[in-house]
Formats: sequence, C-alpha cells, structure tokens
Amino acid sequence: MANNKIVKSKESNILFNKLGKEFAAIYNPEFIFPGYELVPLAPIIKAPIKGLKAVVMDMDGTTTTTEELCTHSLEIMVRKITGRLSSSQWTGLDHEKDYPNIIGNSTTKHVEYLIKKYGSGIVKEELANSYIYAALWTLLIGQDDSRKAEVRTNMINLGLKDVLTEKKYLALQNISQVSSKELNSLFKALRSKYSTLFKGVTFNDLVKASIDIYYQKYHEILFQIDKGESKKLAAQFLGDKNKHLIEPMTGVPVFLALIKGLLGADVKFVINELINSFYDNPAAISGSELKRIEKSIIKLSLNFEKKPAKVAVVTSSIHYEANIVLKEVFKVIHEEIEKWNLPAERKTKLLEHFSDHNRFYNAFITASDSNEIRLKPHRDLYSIALHQLAIPKNDFNQVIGLEDSESGTIAIRAAGVGLCVAVPFIKTTGHNFEAAAYVANKGLSEIILKHNCFLK
Repeated sequence: MANNKIVKSKESNILFNKLGKEFAAIYNPEFIFPGYELVPLAPIIKAPIKGLKAVVMDMDGTTTTTEELCTHSLEIMVRKITGRLSSSQWTGLDHEKDYPNIIGNSTTKHVEYLIKKYGSGIVKEELANSYIYAALWTLLIGQDDSRKAEVRTNMINLGLKDVLTEKKYLALQNISQVSSKELNSLFKALRSKYSTLFKGVTFNDLVKASIDIYYQKYHEILFQIDKGESKKLAAQFLGDKNKHLIEPMTGVPVFLALIKGLLGADVKFVINELINSFYDNPAAISGSELKRIEKSIIKLSLNFEKKPAKVAVVTSSIHYEANIVLKEVFKVIHEEIEKWNLPAERKTKLLEHFSDHNRFYNAFITASDSNEIRLKPHRDLYSIALHQLAIPKNDFNQVIGLEDSESGTIAIRAAGVGLCVAVPFIKTTGHNFEAAAYVANKGLSEIILKHNCFLK
C-alpha cells in the first residue's frame, strides 16, 4: 500500500490522469475548503452483466414517495422566513428551476440554494421567530438526539444561549410529553425577549437557522406519522384519508421480492403488477407476447431464487427520518402483498420477509453514518453500503445502483459502480442524468421487463 505524501501540481497531474477518463466536479458547501473537488467516476457499463451480486438504491424518490414531503418542508421554510405564508403572496417553489437544486443533495446544499435565491425577501423578525419556535419544538418535542445537539450548538452561536437557562424552558424540559399548547405558551413568552437578540446576519447563519426550521417541519410530519396519524395527514395533504401519505414507488414491492429470490416460479402471479405499470395499453398486448414475457420473468425469478442479490438502501436522510419512512413503506407493501393472488405458502413467506425493513435490507445506510458535508453527490454513503454488503472492488461491475436524482447518480459512479440507473419521478425529470448508464423513465418495472435486470 502506497504511503500518503504531499505532491506538487506536476506530479499530481500524473497521478490524477491514472484515476480515469471521466470526473465529476463536486462543489462543497460555502463553509468548506476546498470550494470544489474533482472526483473520478467508474466507467459506465452498458453491456449486460454476467451476474447480479447487489443492488444499492436511494430511498426518497426511488424507493419511497417521501421526496414530496421534503420539498413541501423546504417550501414551508422559505415561507416562514420571508413571511409569505399564503399562495397569493408567493406561488411557491418553481418545479422546473428549483426542484433540480433541492432534490438529491445534502440538506445544507438545498438550503444554500434557496437562501441565495430567496434570501433578499427574508424578514429578520419572521426568521428570528420561526427559528425560536423551531428550536423549542426540536428540543422539547423532537425525537432525534443528534438534531437536539445541533440545535443547542446553533442557538449558542446565534445569540440565544440564554433560552436554555430560562426557568419556563427548564420546567418543560422535565416533562416527558410536552403538548403543543405548552410549547406555544412558552414560545409566546420568549419570542419578544429573544427575537431581537437573534444574530442571524451572515450567509452561514441564515443557512444554519433555516436548516433547523426545515428539519422542524419535516420532523413534525414524521412525528405525527409515527404516532399513527397517517390518515389525518393524508386528508390534509392529499384530500383523502384512505390514501397513503408515504408509500413505495411503483414497482418497488415486486422488484425487491424478485431480486431477493422470494418469488420463484410464483412470480407469474404478479406479472400483471409490472405490466400495468409499464405498458400504456396493457390490454393491447398479444397473447404470444404475454407468454414470452411470462417465460422470461419466470426464468429471471428462478435465477434470483438460486442466487439472491444483496440489497442496500442508501439515503441522505438521517436515521431517525429514514427509520420512520421505511417502517411506513413496509406497512404499505404488506397491504399490497396481502392483495396479490399468490399461493398461501408463498404469500406467508413474503409477508414474513417484509415484516421489518431492518431485517429485510442487507445494509441500511443513512446520513447518520457519514456527515452532512459528505453526502451525495459525494461517494461516501454508497462506499459505506458496498463495504457493509461485503462486495469487493473487483465485483463492483456486478452491482446495480438506482437513483432518482443527478447528485445520486454521480455518487453511485463516484463509489465505483458503473451500472448506474436513473429512475426519475415527476419532480426529477428535469435533472441531468449524463452520469447514468441508463434512464428508466418507467421505473423499476422497466428495469425488469425491458432490461431483464441487466443480466445476460
């Protein structure tokens, strides 16, 4: 193993050229040195592979529908700090211009973009009040200890350290379950005193404060979901309490069951699940074509039954968030499997495997396993996943990486996986997917029906 050493630019160019032919320029948050890094990318793999040892796949937008909740929470953050709460004051985030910049990166980079674009409209009093409320909610009601620690540090840096010694605050801190009424009463008592002491003046101050405001809103939604209030939220957000606020993306249940080798020849009973999500007019498919599809998928399924692929879910969400999201998603998958027309023994087996996401995945990698400054498009999360899956570098050419965002596809290639597949959803169709080997616009069903999971 070569020793680490300091090299001059001439030698660095020689070393650099040995790393590959294609690189990504990854720009860091404002407070990081250097401003950008040049990262070698694994060569793209286009040809079918001889075997599939593992699949590493994103969560929000690829596995689950939660990207909608993240963008909603970012929009609420902008509304709060600018005081433009109604649609008549501001129509909201621009799907074409804003979404490519607030999906797929770290929360810091998302918020930096929004502050740069909408920062001129920030009202300091609104920002201060929104921050104080968000900080109090996180410390007294929030469930994630790492967020609490971050908020305490930020409060000190933003001139609000004395809030933490206020008698009224300390009294509530000793209560196991603080109510919304108690929180609002405390906020009203403290905001006039502390909003003028708020020091959020520099760009980095604004970003830190806004991140805490974003997380508070998103965690408030997740907190309600975890308390079993999904139907109430579905009625609020979707106008229908019988819909799922969080659910798997199209094709996810069949795809996961297939590659884990859980379907065998019984995959024939769920082929319609794939066909209906892939073909625009399933009724027009001829009988002979249906037979060809069935034969091909059964062969594929039997192959995975003999040689199951390992699966890792990889997300820039922190563990607290991802755990709630996947728990909810697996509940919905359970409901879907109950409706599948499968032999009883097979259905029982599937339901058992999908009973707990922590047992289903071979690796579960979140932002909590790395650091905010090393999230996508940096390779770290995917490199950790490959390590936990025990996939040696020589076998990276037998791994599929699935992502819905530009940053995610870069992260997969940067981690050494050349067979990177973009599976965009409606809010990421405008992303640049030049880092991907394939773009599967019809999602995971397309990967199975059109590409045979990229196997020979």
